[in-house]
Amino acid sequence: MRVAIIHEWLVTMGGSEKVLQSIVELFPMADIYCLVADKNIVKKLGFKNQKIYTSFIQKLPFSIKKYKSYLPLFPLAVEQFDVSNYDLVISSSHAVAKGVLTDCSQLHITYCHTPIRYAWDLYHQYLKETKIKFGFKGWIVRYFLHKVRIWDFIASQRPDIYISNSNFIGERIKKVYNRDSITIYPPIEMDKFELEIYKENFFVTSSRMVPYKKIDLIVEAFSKMPDKKLIVIGDGPDFNKIKRIATSNVLLKGYLPHAEMVYYLKKAKGFVFAAIEDFGMLPVEAQACGTPVLALGKGGVLESVIPNVTGVLFEEQTVSSLMVGIIEFEKKYPLFDFKQIRLHAEKFSKERFNIELKSFIEKMLKDKVKKGW
Repeated sequence: MRVAIIHEWLVTMGGSEKVLQSIVELFPMADIYCLVADKNIVKKLGFKNQKIYTSFIQKLPFSIKKYKSYLPLFPLAVEQFDVSNYDLVISSSHAVAKGVLTDCSQLHITYCHTPIRYAWDLYHQYLKETKIKFGFKGWIVRYFLHKVRIWDFIASQRPDIYISNSNFIGERIKKVYNRDSITIYPPIEMDKFELEIYKENFFVTSSRMVPYKKIDLIVEAFSKMPDKKLIVIGDGPDFNKIKRIATSNVLLKGYLPHAEMVYYLKKAKGFVFAAIEDFGMLPVEAQACGTPVLALGKGGVLESVIPNVTGVLFEEQTVSSLMVGIIEFEKKYPLFDFKQIRLHAEKFSKERFNIELKSFIEKMLKDKVKKGW
């Protein structure tokens, strides 16, 4: 069986790339199509035997670093991929990958990380945070995002089947695209995260520093609680902005290699998470180390954190609400069972993901054959 895998871009190492790795393991002879690819990231992902095809955007100026600037070209680019010779097409999509063109003789399954955030649910927040809500530039951006929304809805009807990475995203898919989906939670590589029962007296958070991750909110809350120590791992566009508000009890580590990041996840008394995330792999990775989570009680995290068992949830995405959450977390901290937290995280293992995804795809292929494919 000939298999093509469509992924938006291979320029960073994030949760969607971990999902892609697992899909490639299931279909090691598959060809990979993406808009742009950084050869260093391809190497880190371990893709040696796979053919990787990129779009015309790859050849445009500064495409690796400034690929998002070419957003208006994304729909055109993904539609230029010729996947007509494949039996099975799997798109790993949080933007345009699902829009690849297939015909009725092919099975197209989309693993959807989210509908395009900045075109749908984060549209107004995106305009506000980028300070382009008004003026000529603002109207240009609004116009193109309007066009992207129209194309995105049309493209959303192309896949035969949707898999969501959480029930939360399944609801978004239904709301935005009016499509049903099944949920298969992303893969957590449990063997890369060891249980640690001897914790130290600090909190940790980790993320790419972009506005919707709300690292600035976490840093501001801890800056107002000088007796609480916070370690921040990650880099990104907001790094300098966050650095300016950090006080002496907040240590910004920047990007760290995996082994060093895991050390802090293991030793921390708690992992702090303030984003409304699609699923949120990092809170589960922290739990895999036996570390309880302090998280905003919204989004995909509601499916991975058990209140008062594997963590504590705070109510609002505000500094004051997080500060109340920190106090509540410390009160309940002696009751946490680190071994139980690890056992809970094992429900999201990579092995479980591979079994569920393989079984589902096999079932869909058999159903298509029965229908005369």
